[in-house]
Amino acid sequence: MLQIRNLYTRYGPVSVLKNISLHVDQGDIVCLIGANGAGKTTLLLTVSGLVRPEKGDILLDGTRLNGLSPDKIVAKGVSHSPEGRQVFAPLTVMENLQLGAYQRSSARASEVKEDLDEVFHLFPRLWERRDQLAGTLSGGEQQMLAMGRAMMARPALLLLDEPSLGLAPKLVDVIMQTIVKLNSQGMTILLVEQNASKALEIANRGYVLETGRIILQGPAAELAEDSEVRRAYLGRDYDSLSERTGPCERV
Repeated sequence: MLQIRNLYTRYGPVSVLKNISLHVDQGDIVCLIGANGAGKTTLLLTVSGLVRPEKGDILLDGTRLNGLSPDKIVAKGVSHSPEGRQVFAPLTVMENLQLGAYQRSSARASEVKEDLDEVFHLFPRLWERRDQLAGTLSGGEQQMLAMGRAMMARPALLLLDEPSLGLAPKLVDVIMQTIVKLNSQGMTILLVEQNASKALEIANRGYVLETGRIILQGPAAELAEDSEVRRAYLGRDYDSLSERTGPCERV
């Protein structure tokens, strides 16, 4: 579905992404893990058109996304739930969700209502808060709203940036279970997540980014057992990084 080939992105003189190549197959959950500043968020911003790449290719089902505006990329089937939620604070929950369907002006009202019903089914709390201003919601509720708003575009590919950031452990579990449920319903997901253990639990495959480069990739279960990943991202202490386990591919 999504193919990224030899992608470079920079902010002014600073090179952030360096020769990134990855793929996301239809029906998969693929996670990106790495430390702060590794380039994970920049990668999602580049895919969604909010940051222009310096060079390289971004293809969705063979169609090149490079050079398209963010709204055109949404229309192609890519929806982005950004880091930090970024809900429209002065608007109600319902208004935020309706804005998520702005690209679907030709859709029947009944179709949009079906999607609203699906969001409210996944997140009953949003139904309870539907007339409440988004800026007055708790952090967990705002994350639900950000995800629900992205879903309203009926994306083929959903980009999720740090959905567990700042949430209590119980809410993190709710968000992760919701991601799995969305995937079971046919949605393909590219997940950026600092909670590496949770991400690797639910993903099919994963990539490890370090200072703008992919340094490791493989099935999520194998990455979770890799000694470098366990030491650097899963809080496990090992005496030597050279004592690696697992057949993950070093890039």
